[in-house]
Amino acid sequence: MTAPPLILGATIRFLRAHEPFARMARSDLEFLAGRARLAYFAAGSVVVDAASGAECPLHVIQRGHVRTVDPAAPGSSTVLGPGECFPLASGGHDDRREGSYLATEDVFCYQVAPADCAKLRESSAAFAEFYAQSLRTLHSQSHGQVGRHFSQRAVDQQTLLQPVRALVRRAPVSCAADTPLRAALERMSAERVRTIAVVDAEQRPIGIFTLTDLLERVVLPGIDLATPVAEVMTRGPGAVDEEATAQEALAAMAANRYHQLVITRAGRLHGVVSERDLFALQRVSMRNVIETIRGARDVAGLKRAAGDITTLADNLLAQGAAAEALTHTIAALNDVLTLRLFDLLAPAHDLAGVEWCWLSLGSEGRREQTTATDQDNALLFAAAAPEREARRAALLKFGHAVNEALATLGFPLCPGNIMAGNPAHCLSVDEWRGRFGSWLREPAPEALLAANIFFDFRALAGHAALAEGLRRWLAEVAPESRLFLRLLAANALQAEPPLGVVRTFVTDDGIYHGTIDLKSDGARIFVDAARALALAFGIAETGTAARLRLAGRRLALEERATSAFVDAFHFLQLLRLRAQRGQLGGEGGAPQHAAPNRIDPYALNELDQRMLKEALRQARALQKLLEQTLAR
Repeated sequence: MTAPPLILGATIRFLRAHEPFARMARSDLEFLAGRARLAYFAAGSVVVDAASGAECPLHVIQRGHVRTVDPAAPGSSTVLGPGECFPLASGGHDDRREGSYLATEDVFCYQVAPADCAKLRESSAAFAEFYAQSLRTLHSQSHGQVGRHFSQRAVDQQTLLQPVRALVRRAPVSCAADTPLRAALERMSAERVRTIAVVDAEQRPIGIFTLTDLLERVVLPGIDLATPVAEVMTRGPGAVDEEATAQEALAAMAANRYHQLVITRAGRLHGVVSERDLFALQRVSMRNVIETIRGARDVAGLKRAAGDITTLADNLLAQGAAAEALTHTIAALNDVLTLRLFDLLAPAHDLAGVEWCWLSLGSEGRREQTTATDQDNALLFAAAAPEREARRAALLKFGHAVNEALATLGFPLCPGNIMAGNPAHCLSVDEWRGRFGSWLREPAPEALLAANIFFDFRALAGHAALAEGLRRWLAEVAPESRLFLRLLAANALQAEPPLGVVRTFVTDDGIYHGTIDLKSDGARIFVDAARALALAFGIAETGTAARLRLAGRRLALEERATSAFVDAFHFLQLLRLRAQRGQLGGEGGAPQHAAPNRIDPYALNELDQRMLKEALRQARALQKLLEQTLAR
């Protein structure tokens, strides 16, 4: 029954006085006012009961006040007044709650059914933004809950999520490239620093010079102190922007074996931080892990370091490290481990004069490794036809030795044999181009399966220019392979987010009864969609979040929509890490050793259930976008 015009008008006037309704179009407000039901709650009554399994509409307070009650956080109640929405100001996008809502006095609320809220999200950008922002709020709250759960393990550790600029303690000491060594050293002595940054005329860092460089590059070779510092400095210093997190700086330092990082502001020198500055943030010491890796004399020594990486991951998770930074850190440390393994094994193999590049594939290539991962790698080399087979034979022996050693270190051999020690995946530049070209031209099921792994390659060691050239070539030819892209998109649409109609989640039967797979039914959807979009737009990035952000710009998506996709993906990754490390408490799910990515969603706490549902809804929305963009 349609409400009388007088009542509709009064309702619209009330809504217009509050956010997000003040920014909504008249037609959307008319729809909302026509569908809303005014409900009365007596003082002291329960407006929303957390223990109830009933579907929950969005409530907009018209008169009176409502107090939130969260049994998990006594004393943290909040009072909501006219114009405010609940539960969790969610826009009615879920029917599960982490607390109850009590009327502190006689209360009138407009109630809007979840189905009507869903329609409003499609028609109103303002309401959709309200919805997307609440997704981020939920993500933050869930993250905070993880931190509280493990606070006893991390109480004495400072956060790694602060901007790295917070670690800059003093103005940087710098000099021009033509400064004589004597003058540079006098400046370092006067300022009592061990490092001086070398800058150009615009104050952009072009190198650094340290006391270690003084010994190795000046004193021992007997270099004249009148020599310009540019001739002995380290060129292309490691640099990060001042807004990067300390966690990201740590990952960069670990991946590239830096001892100092230059901090920039708008590309210009802002400061210098050292290993000591960054490692001081941790008692679980990433420094100790790296020192153990670099000091290992054999595979047995590296095995101890591999165990330290998982321990560090546990503690970073307990600190509240973001999923993106955490998976990047795991990948960076695994890279350092693998590079040290190369150092130990390479002398036994005749690789002199061979231009080769070790390729990380799959999650390794995307830098999205969790703690439960097997090997996916390959070799790329340069060789003319006459010498190709001889070089392949030498590299295969090396690849096989590395694969076996990595298995000893806790990285299982790939069940599909996608490894560098396999002749099918140890190819020259021309052979790799031919392989990728055949997949693009003839998109058989094998090609689509390969796309899930091989198209995410990145250089780990050796001649990175070989991989960079292959990536540039692929970025040029892939966008023209229309049939391949359509089939790749269709393949990405096959995964069905486990969202129910009657119940919130659809769980599996059989041996994994009552669980869902966070990887294949959740994170994989974002990974596959991002890959397809990246290939279609010639995007060279391999990381899922970076691909989504860049694809969002190409598609002219609003930033809030892209951010919602990225946040949802990161939440699923975080939940996977917690499940793999046994950090979901007694919340159920399949045993870690049997199915590390499976959980019982109904055993999660209320907030995580809510966030999981929203993340899966974002997966469905991304699939719809992919279908509109590529699958038609």
